[in-house]
Amino acid sequence: MNETSTTPTGAPDIAAPQERRRLTFDLDVDICVVGAGLAGLTVALECARLGASVAVLEGRHVGWGASGHQLGTVMPGFSLPVGDLIERVGFESTRALWALSKEGAEYVRANATEELMPGIGFSEGVLEVSNVDAGDRLISRLQMLSEDIDTEVEGWQVDRVREQLKTDRYFHGVYYPKAFQIDGRKYLFGLATMARRAGARIFEDTPVVSVDSSGVRKRIVTPSARLRAGHIVLAGNVHLGATARRLSATLLPVWRYAGVTAPLGERLADVIAFKGSVVDSDGIDHFRIVGGDRLMWVSPETTWAARPQRFAGAIQRRIRTIFPKLDAVEIAQMWGGAVGQTVHGMPQIGELRKGLWVASGFGWQGLNTSAIAGLLIARSILWGDERWRLFSPFELVWAGGPTGRVAGYAVGLWRRGRSAAAGALARHRERVRIQDRLREARIAEANRQAGERSSPRRSRSAVVRSGQPRPAEPQRSEVEGR
Repeated sequence: MNETSTTPTGAPDIAAPQERRRLTFDLDVDICVVGAGLAGLTVALECARLGASVAVLEGRHVGWGASGHQLGTVMPGFSLPVGDLIERVGFESTRALWALSKEGAEYVRANATEELMPGIGFSEGVLEVSNVDAGDRLISRLQMLSEDIDTEVEGWQVDRVREQLKTDRYFHGVYYPKAFQIDGRKYLFGLATMARRAGARIFEDTPVVSVDSSGVRKRIVTPSARLRAGHIVLAGNVHLGATARRLSATLLPVWRYAGVTAPLGERLADVIAFKGSVVDSDGIDHFRIVGGDRLMWVSPETTWAARPQRFAGAIQRRIRTIFPKLDAVEIAQMWGGAVGQTVHGMPQIGELRKGLWVASGFGWQGLNTSAIAGLLIARSILWGDERWRLFSPFELVWAGGPTGRVAGYAVGLWRRGRSAAAGALARHRERVRIQDRLREARIAEANRQAGERSSPRRSRSAVVRSGQPRPAEPQRSEVEGR
């Protein structure tokens, strides 16, 4: 799989650790983390900061999976809509979960500073746009987010959205001023560096062969060594495989591919004035400007792996559809990765059994959820923080295996088709409204001009009639006689 950095060519980069250290000796630690992605590295960093001995086992290398292929957008919330979340767990639990998501976002913000991670490419603002004209629903959602969930948001009318994005494809928008974006790979490697400095040991090229979670001291077997730990955290997402097959079976593997265009110069600024991330309400479009004049764009999701370059044409066509003024663009870089999506749409965070933890199923929910997973698990192990139980209603549900992947692919196609149809209908209705207003304006103008022309003629006629008496009408009998 292509592992091109999200950092455009020529920009400063934080290199991945040059020397990969394998576990070649038996080891005894307080906490063993399986998987060196965003969640696993956050667990390792926080546990090491709190004084625990930590070992991270990674089958390939840091950031090999989905964590090394994300766009770096950080915003509050989850992929499950807030209304559905309230129906599932109630209002108070939803408020508490949403507060955790904001805490996770602020944790990322605190780490992603120029002092800790130089060249992180920090910029603020995320705009969620609608593919249909949904003004009434927008007002309702804004009230819920700002008043009930206590989130800072702004509602953007159609004119303001199109002032920032020169396209008729988008209507209203919800702007998150406190959301932000960073270079995702720089943040990932920065986390690894910080975890090492705090005392965590990261072993790459060290796949886990088996896990025995029974007893007080858990046992992990690798190809070259054995490890014992008081707690094991499974943070390997869909790549856990045989190590935790039942857990892996609860995740639907979903691939998404992203591309970065060649430099577009001034023509990019002519069509996109917004400097933050843009996501659409249907989960189809996700893009932002990087490197000043390049466009980073994500393709629709699929449940099957493929070469990232195969999706370059689809991204080119989508860009041209949304922004026709850009015409044809060259895709300079492509990459992709698999994430695990749960059936219920929420992440898997918590204790499976005594001393065995899971941090997985983040799907496309953003960096905030992987951050809060790491914080909650570390603080529960070492401080007794029980807030991870807020995720207990979202149990491990079998994702359907190969049949589930086929169904997931079909659902994705259906959603994209539904979105396209709804968007086309909304644009048609908008054109009809515009034509009706223009027709009414023309009729009103024609009536006005006709009134101005006919007014003098009526006056002259009145004068003529006043000087010449009108002939008397014939009597009824005369008319009948004729």
